Amino acid sequence: MSTESATVRDLRRLWKPHKLRLNGVQSDHPTAVRFHRACSWLAEAEKMDPNDQSDLVLIQQWVAFNALYGQWDEVAHEPAPDRSRWMTFLKEIKDLDEEQRLPQLLLAERDLVIEILGNSYLNRSYWRAECPEQQQKFARAKFEAQSWYFEKRYLVILEQVLERVYLLRCQIMHGAATCGSQLNRDALAICTRILRLFMPIVLQVWIDHGSDRDWGALCYPPLSAPERLVRPR
Repeated sequence: MSTESATVRDLRRLWKPHKLRLNGVQSDHPTAVRFHRACSWLAEAEKMDPNDQSDLVLIQQWVAFNALYGQWDEVAHEPAPDRSRWMTFLKEIKDLDEEQRLPQLLLAERDLVIEILGNSYLNRSYWRAECPEQQQKFARAKFEAQSWYFEKRYLVILEQVLERVYLLRCQIMHGAATCGSQLNRDALAICTRILRLFMPIVLQVWIDHGSDRDWGALCYPPLSAPERLVRPR
């Protein structure tokens, strides 16, 4: 099955034996819950028009990713910091990727990756620059990517690509972008495309190599009605 054809339905079918096994050990097993939550959001993203509803598609794609990497901070009693969690998770998934699906994606979609990295508006440093001259230099990121490819630094490339997607996600989620705006259409198009290719691979690696891994404390685990009534605040 190619990455392009790996729909949520396909992934759920492949996951089902692991789901039954895990839930036989523990009802609502955290690893099974994470997969279920991720697929629920990704399925909604699949239904949407990637052109007319790209804002919502990006949100749902990222929430699906967040369902996998999110972790509960048992000291602070709240979700662990977002950015550090997805970066840690990304390395874990890359290490588990025995079939090298992620490097294959980066090689197959090299032009798309370079386009994302070369988009100044997706570079957080661009927004910190004090003058246009400083801003222009950040367009050179795409040239740095050429050396990363040559050196096979695929984790660095993944981190840098997702850093750009995360910036756009933050702009939308924090009200720093207008819904349906034409100003960010190009950025949304390339970011939703890379997530549409990236997420099925992450879930495939999860299915093949991550079902028995401890992914950390689950945020807001599902509770029955009686448990919700007595759970301490």
